[in-house]
Amino acid sequence: MEQVRDLFLTTPAVRRQWQTFLDDHGIHDFSEQETAGLDATLGLYDGQGQLVGTGSVAGQTIKYLAVNEDPDAPAGARFNQLVSALESHLAAAGIFHLFVVTKIQYQQSFEHVGFQTLAKTDQGLILEKGRPDINDYRQSLPKAPATTKRRAAIVMNANPFTKGHRYLIERALSQADFLYVFVVSEDVSLFTSEERLALVKAGTADLDGLAVVPGGPYMVSYLSFPAYFIADQEQAVTFQTALDISLFKDQIAQPLGINLRVVGSEPHSRTTAIYNQQMKKYLPPTVQVLEIPRLTLADGQSVVSATTVRQKIASGDLAALVDYLPSCTQAFIHQHLQTLQARLKKGSKTDAN
Repeated sequence: MEQVRDLFLTTPAVRRQWQTFLDDHGIHDFSEQETAGLDATLGLYDGQGQLVGTGSVAGQTIKYLAVNEDPDAPAGARFNQLVSALESHLAAAGIFHLFVVTKIQYQQSFEHVGFQTLAKTDQGLILEKGRPDINDYRQSLPKAPATTKRRAAIVMNANPFTKGHRYLIERALSQADFLYVFVVSEDVSLFTSEERLALVKAGTADLDGLAVVPGGPYMVSYLSFPAYFIADQEQAVTFQTALDISLFKDQIAQPLGINLRVVGSEPHSRTTAIYNQQMKKYLPPTVQVLEIPRLTLADGQSVVSATTVRQKIASGDLAALVDYLPSCTQAFIHQHLQTLQARLKKGSKTDAN
């Protein structure tokens, strides 16, 4: 009789068996970036004790899934059994909204057990199951007035909100009748998602014609999309950016009538440059892309950078922040300086998003 068991990857022999099985299924990326966040890994064993399937969960995402199907059983039986076990594991943890980023070959199998495809590229796709889903998220957003013709969007992390972010928003408003400002909800930054959202709202409270909203699970850092099944790092970045852009275009922009995406230039980040180029390639003609040069200081050369702000927080050099930050962010940093510096000491990086 086939059984599903927990795999404890901290045991060297178990990890070797797991990696060998996945290697045989074309999955070769076991980097710390991809495996560190795994909360649990399950293995499906046949009657002879052979590993015939495995899958892992990280947060609310299923990953590292591969199955040897049984030729003597109905098609998809082992796949269904393994996915059901993973869903039960997540349900026991109180998680009922699931995502999976996987190979194209598994699309129909996941859709057969109730997953909905959100976005797809030639290399992979992202699906979800459970509530609240993408439809619930869209319903939660403020609606642009029906008369607006030019609807724009900005996606920002704002870690923290700077004069550069304010400048980008003002430039976007000059080109649009209504603007959605999506603030990334992932909590992988120095400032928490709640703090970043509150600062963006406070820093734009005097502006009309915009809605500042949380990005939820759909506006994440594109680099957080799992790419463990793509061996080449360059292809992995291309896949992750293309999938993020496809998700935005199909599930956010088109249903909300957004026809302009405004982005800031990032001359010192190759990854961001790739992302901006990918947007220009895949979003038009449905969504035009406007790239705005970064705001500079009075010297005309130094850019207003959130990275620089975080570095000054780390060093305690707050005097220069007046050139970089609106008053709301300055006040927050002065009031919470010790907390922010403690977070940096615990491992938050000044150069991270």
